[in-house]
Amino acid sequence: MILPAHSDGIHLSLAELLHYQKQSVRWLPPARSIWSYLSGQHDSAGKGRGMDFAEVRPYQKGDDIRSIDWRITARTGKPHTKLYNEERECPVMLAVDLSSTMHYGTRLLYKSVQAAHIASLVCWLTVAQKDRVGAVVIGTKPVIDCPPTARQQGPLQIINAIKGVHEMSLKVAQEQNPDTFLQAMNQLHRLCPKGSELIIISDFNQLSACAEKRLKQLAQHNTLRLVHVFDPIEKGETAFRGRCWLGDHQRSLPISFGRKSTRQSLQTDFERHQQRLATLSNQLQAPVYHVSAGKPLIDQLGGLRG
Repeated sequence: MILPAHSDGIHLSLAELLHYQKQSVRWLPPARSIWSYLSGQHDSAGKGRGMDFAEVRPYQKGDDIRSIDWRITARTGKPHTKLYNEERECPVMLAVDLSSTMHYGTRLLYKSVQAAHIASLVCWLTVAQKDRVGAVVIGTKPVIDCPPTARQQGPLQIINAIKGVHEMSLKVAQEQNPDTFLQAMNQLHRLCPKGSELIIISDFNQLSACAEKRLKQLAQHNTLRLVHVFDPIEKGETAFRGRCWLGDHQRSLPISFGRKSTRQSLQTDFERHQQRLATLSNQLQAPVYHVSAGKPLIDQLGGLRG
């Protein structure tokens, strides 16, 4: 498997995140892909003056005479008005998890690196569609936040924050703390304007009951999407059949991948975690997407929806 441009799979560079600015043109309208929906495609329920035709209805007092459909008016003998989907701003807010469980990868990239690639692509797509983009970046205390900003300033601010937090997290070993994820959701709730598009990029290993409650509150007034980043070995997928040590910042354990029971146990745990996310997705009425850190992001676009 070939690494993405400018990437070593473990560290982050500005070059590899800026690379997605050029890549984003593939998913701009009129392209129709699942990734375009993740990055700010939003048809307004309101009708008014805009670019996209919606319907024709009988003329009502107060309608703009410039919108009269003269052909239907002439055919029916009664005035009719054209309506369009109204263009409204829809800020995009990201929550990018770069905590210790994301600093893991067995095939191509660390999960944290893949999360950064996803965030970068979403940022560039968002500003290309004239919307503001902001983020909260999880990985250090306190959680870093970037208020919604327009034009290139938004992505550049977020990319620099992601790079800085990622470098610090790699250098300083920190214990897992579910409260950090909850803190990020609280900051997201404080930062995002109502009607925002919220995209949570994480392995969701720090998802607590309190964090779920906050997500449900966020989903009441915003469009919410969950992007689950995983490593293939979490599914028990590996060609390695030897014995090795796996660990985190607190402990390490010898694992024998030659045993089918070991691989089956990993797969069972992964499926249980996926089921939890699917249940949460249904409760939030928000789609969940699964992205592997074992393949380049560009190769996976178009087949992510779960």
